[in-house]
Amino acid sequence: MNNILFAFLLTLGAGLCTGIGSFIAFFSKRTNIKFLSTTLGFSAGVMIYVSFVEIFPKAQESLIRFAGEKKGTLFTVLAFFGGMLLIALIDKLIPSYENPHEIKNIEDINDKALQKNKNLHRMGIFSALAIAIHNFPEGLASFMSAIDDPTLGVSIAIAIALHNIPEGIAVSVPIYFSTGSRKKALIYSFLSGISEPLGALIGYLILLPFMNDLIFGIIFSGVAGIMVFISLDELLPAAERYGEHHLAIYGLMSGMIIMAISLLAF
Repeated sequence: MNNILFAFLLTLGAGLCTGIGSFIAFFSKRTNIKFLSTTLGFSAGVMIYVSFVEIFPKAQESLIRFAGEKKGTLFTVLAFFGGMLLIALIDKLIPSYENPHEIKNIEDINDKALQKNKNLHRMGIFSALAIAIHNFPEGLASFMSAIDDPTLGVSIAIAIALHNIPEGIAVSVPIYFSTGSRKKALIYSFLSGISEPLGALIGYLILLPFMNDLIFGIIFSGVAGIMVFISLDELLPAAERYGEHHLAIYGLMSGMIIMAISLLAF
């Protein structure tokens, strides 16, 4: 029971970090490009490393126990690419101008031209919805990981929390300068992160009661695919768009190194 509560709190904390993005947008005069490039790269490094080194092998081990080596390995691979396909379809269904990958800079708050855009409020709402959809499988990932291995869950939650910060900016900026209300921007930003603990709740209510080697293996392998896709399609390109290529790569390497050390230590 303590493990489940801990996993919920971890997921909730990671999700609510979208609100931190709003605070940064409101109280910072300029986007800290170096910080964002490094942290986005760091998050990608943690997610990619832990997906291939920890989550995928655990899923494979579980599915081999259930179906034997040949079929278990096949199921693991299919679930991995199934996870990638799922998040890719979600991404494809979201219009590009409302996609959370289109991260806004803090400087955009002072862009008067954008304030004249009649669709800006709608864009902010759809950005919040899009991020909420993206965050749902991430919440499931951090929750299930924390239940199986609290140390692993902490690492994944930190990585998710770091990349939720610029996503919070993506929601709050258009809402703020279309309504002039910091309160509304904060509310929408926080709401977009609530889907992460919602993903955890679904995992707890629907999946945990029926958990066995087959379900565990498929979920974990699918989660690994989702995290790799998010890293390659969202985090690293976003870091590149901030214009600090080498810092993004250094952040990527740092995330992998720290993740490796933490797994070796615990």
